[in-house]
Amino acid sequence: MPYLELSFSLPADEELSDILSAQLSELGCDSFLQEENLLKAYIPHEQFAAQALEDLLADPYFSAVQLISNEPLADQNWNALWESNYQAVIINNDCRIRAPFHAPDPAFRFDLLIEPRMSFGTAHHETTAQMLALILEMDFVGKQTLDMGSGTAILAILARKLGAQPVWAIDNDEWAFNNALDNVKLNDTPDIEVLLGDALLIPKTNFDVIIANINRNILLADMHYYTHVLNENGTLLLSGFYESDLPLIQEKAESLGLKYVKHTSSNQWVAAMFSN
Repeated sequence: MPYLELSFSLPADEELSDILSAQLSELGCDSFLQEENLLKAYIPHEQFAAQALEDLLADPYFSAVQLISNEPLADQNWNALWESNYQAVIINNDCRIRAPFHAPDPAFRFDLLIEPRMSFGTAHHETTAQMLALILEMDFVGKQTLDMGSGTAILAILARKLGAQPVWAIDNDEWAFNNALDNVKLNDTPDIEVLLGDALLIPKTNFDVIIANINRNILLADMHYYTHVLNENGTLLLSGFYESDLPLIQEKAESLGLKYVKHTSSNQWVAAMFSN
């Protein structure tokens, strides 16, 4: 998937940088690299809208921000670049997420092996880590589970390890789809059904648990698909949005008949639990 690298010069102001990153994520940027007085944002070429970016930077709040370059980047392994110093991640002292070059550690109840490639979901990001923590709190035995925007399929894999069955993982990115196929094999969970597509591909069945770690706009647009197939007393886990967006997410969920249960937050990113 071809990407664009957008480079912005800006004052050394953490709040300004955070707000700019949040606004850029709404435009489709999915990764950021912060350096002193410089913010680099990465967006799939097909999602870039020059006018939308121009309108954003016209806001007086961003008067000190300047777009200094907009460069196309060829397909490459982003995780290899950004996570060349990849460290294993430990969740709740119970679950470890490691790359193939890490040795296994039997001290952990779950020692998950993830080959990241170009897919989202290595547990280094706050949203993935928080979703893993929520999943570890739940009873998945025999629960029919759907993971939307599955990326590496790490969330689906942990749910399956906890006893969920059957499990589906759906992503609309071909790289993520192929990566997920590899990861379910690496973790001895080959019965996870990995599908390439969007919410229109959701199986015509009901689910006890639906997991969606995507972004605010897609969650708002697709939530009705999730609630339509969520069993009574089912659980919906949502992440991929900022704490400031939680009221909007909660309002949408409640309008569809869901009840807010709780949420966690880390560095302004949120993972929220709702029940049917």
